Order: sequence, then structure tokens, then C-alpha cells
Amino acid sequence: MSTEPFHVTDSNFEDTLKKNKLVFVDFWANWCGPCRALAPTIVELAKEYSGKVLIGKLDVDENPVTAGKFQVFSIPTMIVFKDGKEAERLVGLCPKNKIAETLQKHSM
Repeated sequence: MSTEPFHVTDSNFEDTLKKNKLVFVDFWANWCGPCRALAPTIVELAKEYSGKVLIGKLDVDENPVTAGKFQVFSIPTMIVFKDGKEAERLVGLCPKNKIAETLQKHSM
């Protein structure tokens, strides 16, 4: 697993879920201020959880199919997928410790 956030797209989304037991996806857009504020935290989490959780980012403007499928209406939205299914969702600019608690809960 990478120490950088994985670039999730409409075309690789399903395959990504199949190949990884635990996937965290940050649904974001470049024009979104809170998304840009969250970006360094996502990079830190990718490093800290390397080998345990695949941390990914999905640009909602470039990948509207997946964003629509999961009814992502507000960004940033972060979804934890466990065994290919949505396990938990966080919406809005969350502090790192809240995201880390969520990841810990699902990685046990």
C-alpha cells in the first residue's frame, strides 16, 4: 500500500474495493475550501495507516458516477468501506483525531 493517498476514479472504484478489505475515500473537489484544508490530514493518515487501510481521494467533479451512487451531496464527505460495503460516513471538515478514531474502530 502507498504512503500517499490513492487516486480513486469511477473506473477503478469497484476494483479498489474488491482488492482491499478496508478503504477510506475522501470525496472532494479542488474548488472546495474545506476540502483543501483537509488535504494535509488525508496525506498524514495515508502515511500513518499504510499497510492497514487504503486511503483514497475521489474528485467528485471528475468522477460524478461514484459520487452520485453514494449520494455525496456535501463535500468533503469521507466514507469508510469495509469488505466492499459502506461502514461509516463523515461529512464536513473533521479533525484528524475524529477520522483516526473512525479508522481505528473499523480496522480492528
